[in-house]
Amino acid sequence: MADEETLRDYLKWVTANLHEARERLREVDERAHEPVAIAGMACRFPGGVNGPDGLWELLAAGADAISGFPADRGWAADPAGSSYAREGGFLGAAAEFDAGFFGISPREALAMDPQQRLLLEVAWEALEHAGHPPASLRGSRTGVFAGLSATEYAHLTTADLSRVDAWTATGAAHSIAAGGHSKANTKRGDEVVAFALTK
Repeated sequence: MADEETLRDYLKWVTANLHEARERLREVDERAHEPVAIAGMACRFPGGVNGPDGLWELLAAGADAISGFPADRGWAADPAGSSYAREGGFLGAAAEFDAGFFGISPREALAMDPQQRLLLEVAWEALEHAGHPPASLRGSRTGVFAGLSATEYAHLTTADLSRVDAWTATGAAHSIAAGGHSKANTKRGDEVVAFALTK
């Protein structure tokens, strides 16, 4: 009789532990499938949009972000009529990159693909928007994951070989973009750049 009592108590204990283990596994499984949380956002879009609030205002107003070609890009006029487009969606203030703020020399900044410069600015703003001072990540194991497309800048910067210098390759290489962000913010985490290949 005492043996049956001991066995019953042991089975109750095992059953309770099994129930607790199942609950813990369920919690772990649910955590593994949590949706992605957007903690901070930043963006640049045509129409003078320099952040999520500006994008919302543009959309809510139903505004048109298409404009004529910007005068500050060094693009020659098209007197021969070889371009069919007369308007497009252009980012404003593209030439106003503060290289010194990111510890980049003026010469290196000039050779950098505008996508790399925008990535630095927008990533900094996204961290600020999330309430994380970017300087607080210095030396941390923070990863940088970036998506880039189009490689026209590489073709433009190598068209005139007399202008090719030590910064040309790194300035046009998309594989450098995430590393440049890490370098500018002194991070030691993973760096990955995903390419969107276009024909």
